[in-house]
Amino acid sequence: MRTYQEYLEKLKSMRPNLHFGGELIRRDDPRLQQSLNNLRLTFDLAEDQKNAELFIAYSPIISARINRFCHVHNCNEDLLNKQQMTRVACNHTSSCVQRCMGVDAFNALSIATYEIDQAKGTEYYQRFKKYEEYFQKGDLVGCCAQTDVKGDRMLRPYEQVDKDQYVRIIGKTKDGIIVRGAKVNNSAAPIADEIIVIPTRALGKEDADWAVAFAIPADWDKVHQIVSIAGMRRRKHFPAPIANFGGSHSLTVFDDALIPWERVFMCGEWEFGGRLAQLFALYHRHSYTGCKAAVGDMMIGFAALVAEYNGIGRSQHVRSKLAELISVTELVYAAGIAASVNAKPAGPGTFVPDIVYCNVGRKHAGTHVYREYEILCELAGGLPASIPVEEDFVSPDTGKFVSKYLRRKDGITPEQQYRCFSAVADIICSEYGTGVRQIAGVHGGGSPIMEDITILTNYDLNAKKEIAKYLAGIK
Repeated sequence: MRTYQEYLEKLKSMRPNLHFGGELIRRDDPRLQQSLNNLRLTFDLAEDQKNAELFIAYSPIISARINRFCHVHNCNEDLLNKQQMTRVACNHTSSCVQRCMGVDAFNALSIATYEIDQAKGTEYYQRFKKYEEYFQKGDLVGCCAQTDVKGDRMLRPYEQVDKDQYVRIIGKTKDGIIVRGAKVNNSAAPIADEIIVIPTRALGKEDADWAVAFAIPADWDKVHQIVSIAGMRRRKHFPAPIANFGGSHSLTVFDDALIPWERVFMCGEWEFGGRLAQLFALYHRHSYTGCKAAVGDMMIGFAALVAEYNGIGRSQHVRSKLAELISVTELVYAAGIAASVNAKPAGPGTFVPDIVYCNVGRKHAGTHVYREYEILCELAGGLPASIPVEEDFVSPDTGKFVSKYLRRKDGITPEQQYRCFSAVADIICSEYGTGVRQIAGVHGGGSPIMEDITILTNYDLNAKKEIAKYLAGIK
């Protein structure tokens, strides 16, 4: 397994293909540091003895202990550990650790490549097994590039006026395939070792050119990343862990990029486009039951803390709101546990979490995001939106006034009060807190409508109707 420093040195050696603010930047650009801090945790926690059981797994492929973020799940316990690992890691960051996308795509590929081979006589699964060995030996960070830009949402890929609105194969050579198009919302792509590309939807026979899956180094030739960076507000006088973390994403453009055959895992098998897309979404929604629980832990903690600091911690309406937050958080996590316990092995032996429980948990999380922020806003009051800046708290001229007039409950020091409400301001008033994270809370892993579709497609409604018929005496 790599250390964070080894991972960082690898990033520094990569070809600069990140575009940000009109510049071409390198992967050690200071503006990416908050995002890098998230990834750092996935390496550091694996070295921490007390977290070893969660963050380290055994790989039969390379006969060695590996970081669980590189692991193919071989049993129910693997899924339970992955979920708990995600919650523990995200408790340290207050947000996504950005490494789940790679492992979720990894597991989806292990199944889809096997199933294509069984149906078509191809060799994708053997390619995947070699890629798995390479990925695990390198302790690599993967990004899943799934979401196409899609163009007109009412048109299928082959119907688009601009055929590049979905990533597609435009040519084949003896060395590989040539692809063109773009993927969007690619979390962690700017700081990933590898980008794993998979379809975003079910495909028809006419969409065969868009049925493509492959993996490439993130600095691959003719691959351009147009980057967005977000993070909590920087601290100068009152450093705090919450301010150390952020996220980065990219619009990833494939400008007639040549993909070697050994890195191609789907090439025209349109019947399996939807299957691979759904498998990734399933694994990612399972991961979400861990990270969303961690974000819920943070929201519960700050809601309880601001209520205490405001002197209203024992009020019944406050306790009811805390119970509501707890219910959302723990029901989402419970759905993930149920999905793990009820997981079943697919063809190659990879365990697949229960599809209904995964989607119920993800839907429950996504439909309650704004309510959670609303509760924290209600309990905190208006201060987070207008709290004086740090410099005025420490200024000889204004500091005494800020300390005196922001103070609330006896026994809570002015600095404790200031630190608490500054952190709440980061959560509910900052660009990252209320912008990026709220949208991610609704759409990360799929928007609620996609969970509705998946739940209804896979739920046995006929069995429930039979119960109703029996109870009603209907023959």
